[in-house]
Amino acid sequence: MLFKDIKVSTEVSKALEEQGVVNPTKIQEMAIPLILEGKDVIGMSYTGSGKTVAFGVPVIDNVKPGQGLQVVILSPVRELAVQIANELKKFSKYKRCNIATVYGGVALDPQVREMRKADIVVSTPGRLLDHLNRRNVNFSNVNCFVLDEADKMVEMGFVEDIELILSETPEGRQILLFGATISNEIEHIKKTHMKNPVVAEADKHVKQEFLEQHYYNIPHNQKFSLLVHLIKSEETDRVMIFCSSRSTVEMLTPNLKAQGIKAEMIHGKMSQNKRLNVIERFNKDKLNVLVASAVAARGLDIKGVTHVFNYDLSKDPQEYVHRIGRTARAGEQGKAITLLSDRDYEVFNNIFDRFDLEISEIEAPDFPKLSFDARPRESSDGGNRRRFSGHRDTRGHRNQHGHHAGRGYGGRGGSRGGSGGYNRSRSRSNSSSSGGSQYRSREMTRRSD
Repeated sequence: MLFKDIKVSTEVSKALEEQGVVNPTKIQEMAIPLILEGKDVIGMSYTGSGKTVAFGVPVIDNVKPGQGLQVVILSPVRELAVQIANELKKFSKYKRCNIATVYGGVALDPQVREMRKADIVVSTPGRLLDHLNRRNVNFSNVNCFVLDEADKMVEMGFVEDIELILSETPEGRQILLFGATISNEIEHIKKTHMKNPVVAEADKHVKQEFLEQHYYNIPHNQKFSLLVHLIKSEETDRVMIFCSSRSTVEMLTPNLKAQGIKAEMIHGKMSQNKRLNVIERFNKDKLNVLVASAVAARGLDIKGVTHVFNYDLSKDPQEYVHRIGRTARAGEQGKAITLLSDRDYEVFNNIFDRFDLEISEIEAPDFPKLSFDARPRESSDGGNRRRFSGHRDTRGHRNQHGHHAGRGYGGRGGSRGGSGGYNRSRSRSNSSSSGGSQYRSREMTRRSD
């Protein structure tokens, strides 16, 4: 199937073809005709499934250049807003739409000038609300309102801003919500503002044949040593390592560099220019490993990731799906590896309660125990980070959070005994090729002596 088969105009189809986008993905095939017909649409699909094309292409097809601001697209973070705007500019090459990108941290006046001539505005919620309060933007001709990564915006506390912005748009405008899940707050927007919305729901997860998922059950204070071993022993190209906090990102990155690994970091407290520069360097193969907090899990244009490592897990089970969605994109193969310690068990159970995923356990190999320097360093925003107790990454020593590692772990490969393991019940399938058993559900509980 081609884009012209789902009613996309020749102008836009030609622009897509020049970008190498020829055959629509499932979410694009489902959503584009509905949007072109003017329906309110809720689009749900996994990270990397092509949601920007799914809403961007029909939005551009429906725009009439030169007739004022017609489309508002909200994005949770600046990088994603920039990425969406850049993609829309490529898609609209032969329609010559004017597209303004609006976000905080830069001067207002240039954005005001851009918005005055724009057909489409792509913005973060806070900065657009600021412009509205200053009466810098006119919504009288807006006929389409898009929320991209809607669930992430809710998580970041933007619901009130979204409601205020929506209240400034004309009645009868088309509303499009795109994301991986729909929260209760988004349900409220759906019921309050949307008219007979149609749900376009494609695959919520990367297909298992493209994505291998494994985990290692490992004492917390051996995670760093195992991570370095895996990065150096796996056939990796581009690697993303996800951490649940900025402080862990800032500790892990210099320690990886000390082991000869070309790593950089990205998190929400870094300046926009620095974050964009790191992403660009990663995409251009100037560094091999990107250590990231949740900011990089959603929507950003990060290409060719072969391996995702979960150094630890976010308390939000949905975040796991977004993390692993950074690899195995566009039909490419990928691998997601979780380093699981006792403090991760609860959220890991929640992930499998909520999602239908298959993952296999792999027994930790022999690996050298490495030193981990957790002394305070200057953070990326120029301040000093809080102090952590340093440790040698081996059993019986204090870990980076100052907690004493459990005893009873035998062998260099971290084989488990005593208080270090967990009991679990799970539905088994045949052993995976990697030697671990796969499962769909389990219960993990800390085992007493």
